[in-house]
Amino acid sequence: MEQPRNPARARLAKGELALGMGVRFARTAEIARMMRAAGFDWLFIDLEHGPGSLELTAQISCAALDAGIAPLIRVPHGQFDMATRALDGGGWGIVMPHVDSAEEARALVDHLKYPPLGHRSIVGGLPHFGYAAIKASDAAKLLNAEMLVVAMVETPRAIANADAIAAVPGVDAVLIGTNDLALEMGIAGELGHARIVAAYETVVAACGKHGKWPGMGGIGDVALVRRYVQMGVRLVLGSNDTNILAQASAERAKALRALL
Repeated sequence: MEQPRNPARARLAKGELALGMGVRFARTAEIARMMRAAGFDWLFIDLEHGPGSLELTAQISCAALDAGIAPLIRVPHGQFDMATRALDGGGWGIVMPHVDSAEEARALVDHLKYPPLGHRSIVGGLPHFGYAAIKASDAAKLLNAEMLVVAMVETPRAIANADAIAAVPGVDAVLIGTNDLALEMGIAGELGHARIVAAYETVVAACGKHGKWPGMGGIGDVALVRRYVQMGVRLVLGSNDTNILAQASAERAKALRALL
């Protein structure tokens, strides 16, 4: 059997951008193939702010596995039981919000990685292997290597601890939640503010020091995204289904109104 691979991790390993699309309100598995056809590498299935269920997440995740796009799931802070079930349902990684310290990062790895890296429980018949039988030791080794454990940093405390968070073995990426960080800093919406730029510099440096991938989310301005990519960001959340649909619909309506 061909060994499964995480498309987002493969992009990152080659030094390329891994581009993600947020899934908040999409309700069917077609979103996976649509976003793969659009050129994205991973789905950001949002269970922190979106109304989706674990059942829906599993359906989209399985479709994503078949389509060749990586399903990464953001769960509410500290919801490790939800996270491991999302992984069992086909997820290629977890984005954990509000990781503020190395202790929280270690807990993240401990819950999500299989032994010897962590203490996650294993189950047979995983969708990553097409539900085929596979030795537990082989499954654990491959999934430990291919999954993405993403620590989301969204507070000044998290930025101050970025080096310690990035140093934790098993953390693969540190992703800045730019909107929440700006809100916490008292500069809501100022995503190009000097303090936000400094935060990116801190996280990129920490990731470079410890061999991790820096990530970003919450920014729609392509020029600003370019600035942070040029600083070293590689895991890029490009937008989400809600914003894309709203923006494209508004542009279409405006164009049609202008016909008469």
